This record gives sequence, structure tokens and C-alpha cells, in this order.
Amino acid sequence: MLGTSAKLSSSKVVNILDLRRIAEQRIPKVVFDYLDGGADAEVTLRENCSAFEKVLFRPRQAVAFGECDLAVRVLGQQLSFPAMLAPVGYSRLMHPGGEVAAARAAGEAGTGYILSTISGHKLENVKAATAGPAWYQLYLIGGREAAEGAIERARKAGFSALVITVDTAVAGLRERDPRNGMKELLSASLLAKIPFLPQVLSRPAWLSGFLLDGGLPKLENIVVPGQGPMPLMDVNAGLARSAVTWADLEWIRQSWNGPIVIKGILIADDARRAADEGAAAVVVSNHGGRQLDCVSPTIRALPEIVAALDDRVEVLLDGGVRRGSDIVKAIALGARAVLIGRAYAYGLAAAGLAGVRTALEILRTDVERTLRLLGCQTIAELDRSYVESPCEWQRQENFVSR
Repeated sequence: MLGTSAKLSSSKVVNILDLRRIAEQRIPKVVFDYLDGGADAEVTLRENCSAFEKVLFRPRQAVAFGECDLAVRVLGQQLSFPAMLAPVGYSRLMHPGGEVAAARAAGEAGTGYILSTISGHKLENVKAATAGPAWYQLYLIGGREAAEGAIERARKAGFSALVITVDTAVAGLRERDPRNGMKELLSASLLAKIPFLPQVLSRPAWLSGFLLDGGLPKLENIVVPGQGPMPLMDVNAGLARSAVTWADLEWIRQSWNGPIVIKGILIADDARRAADEGAAAVVVSNHGGRQLDCVSPTIRALPEIVAALDDRVEVLLDGGVRRGSDIVKAIALGARAVLIGRAYAYGLAAAGLAGVRTALEILRTDVERTLRLLGCQTIAELDRSYVESPCEWQRQENFVSR
């Protein structure tokens, strides 16, 4: 079930922030703030976006060409443009279509989708919905047996890569959530939900979809032996007991014979360790600013990781991507492709399948326009010569001062 999809006016939606505005109007504050918020003072959340603004372009002028080639290969799989959909937990709270709608839109756009462990839809249904590559993101919530069961199901369903998130020793403190009463909303108590009535009644489209969808979904891909699917309310407690360590990669590799992607890398030593452990790719990621606050924005961390790996494994990036120009900057600085999270989740919350389609089309159009204005015909031609980053400004200023 994809649920109803609102219509989006092209005159009112010209960028991702427009989708964010519509999402905020459509879904209850407690759900919107879960999607929109970050950890602690949200310093990293803000810096993820603002750091992109500090990277400047160096265009080639008076260049004319025909078709722009946006295609890229990631782990041997062809993508029509260099942005995959990142794992976003609790997507079914934002819209009944949730992960199924997002995966379908990704496949239609010719790109890939990464399914979060914390999904309200069965992984088999998500894989069946997409014509594109699908990867499965793994938490160890529920213990090793539950994880091994999910890995086996993902393999049988046709997921082509396993993404291991390593930056979640515990859940970060997203201060908006306790202030809004997210824990109470997810609880089984009807009495605890009474304070939410005003905000959910003021969002009738969301409320009708939520009720028709059966209310709070269980986590169909965290099946604890003897207990069945885990209730959504148990996730944070489960995270506290499920930190991934380097030692865990040994048994994970034995359970999964395909490519492994390590997500959550911010320093060179961890990047090299991931490569030594057999990772096929790493994701430069700070979890969208939702875990440890005051860490490096990912676009700033990217060059260190690229230099440390020296083409040993593929490098991806997520965090702060809101425009196609951000995607181009990341690739020019060494990323193979980016993962987008909030950028498509705002679309999902705003209008379901139609909203995700809109988000992807906005970004694709942005990427092509940026390439044309740069005088660069293909994604493959992008390199450091097309951008100027703050560290380079500092070196130039030091040289001039001497």
C-alpha cells in the first residue's frame, strides 16, 4: 500500500526547501521534528549544509556541448545520476507508502535505494517495489540471531550490498524528540497519546493515512527469535545494546557474501581500517548530524578520507545535500556518489510517492544545469580543478602574505 499522494504544484516547489515547508505543514510537529532535527545543539546539522556553501566553483567558460552524461557506476551497478536514497528510519510514520514508495521512486529514476533496518515495511516488499539497485542497511538491534535472519532474507530478496552503520553506539540525544514527547507517541498507552490530539487533528490528511495504515507499524525486519517483529517503541533501547565493532565484521562477512559498505566514517584511520577489513566502499557520514554533535561536516571530512584510501575502495558521502550543486561539489572533491536522506524524506512526508519523485527530479535537473554552467559535459570529468575549498583559500592567503 503506497497510501494517498498529494499533488505538488511546480510553481510552489522549485527546490528541496519547498518540499520541507510542505512537509512541515502536512505532518504533526512531533513527526516533522523527528525527521528534521539533529543531536544536542544541532551544530553539525547546520554545518553539514553551510559547509557546502563555502566550496566555490571554478567554471570553464565559452564551452558548448550536446547531451550531459550524469551516469556513474557504484559497486559495479549503473546509476542514471550520482545520488542514491539513504536509509531513513521510521519512514512509514511520515507517509504510509514509506520505504516502498521511496524505493519505487528511486527505481523509476534509475538510481539505488538503501533500506534502513528500522523499517515499517518488509524488506521483501521494498525490494519488489524497485527496478533499481537496493542495498540493506544493518543495525544489530535484537541481537546477532535477528541480524543474521535479516541478512539471509536480504540475500534471498535480491539486495546487492550490505551497509553497516558504525556510528551508533547509542542513540544521539535529539533534543526536539523528548521535548515533543516522541517516546510517549510511540508508547502503547492510549492515555499517553491524548496530548497529541490537537496536532494530529490539525493534520487530517496525515491522520487519515496513519489510521488507514493501521497505526504504528512493527519493525518487520527486526525479528527476534521466539518474539516476532520488534515494536517501534523498543528501538532506542535496542540500539544501546547493539553497537557494531570491527570484530563483528568477521561473522557478518561469513553471513553475507556480497559487497559490504561501512557507513559513518569521518577520519582517515577508520577509513583505512574499513578497507583492511574488506569493505568495498565507505560512506563519509555523521548520521546527518543526529549522533555526536560538533563533528566535522562531511564535505569537509571528505578530502581526508579520499586521500587516505587512494582508490582502494569507493567513497560515498551523505549529510547536508540539498541541491544538485552540492552533489557536484562532493564528486569534484572525490566522492563516487552521494546518499540523500532528508532531501527525499521531505518529499515523502509532503506527498508520498509523488514527493519523492519530485525531489529526485529537482536534484537531477540541478546536477545537469550545474555541469553545463561549469562547462563540464560528464560526471566522470569532474575533479578538484572545478572547485575551490576553504583550505585552498587559506593557502593562497598565506602565500600572498609572504
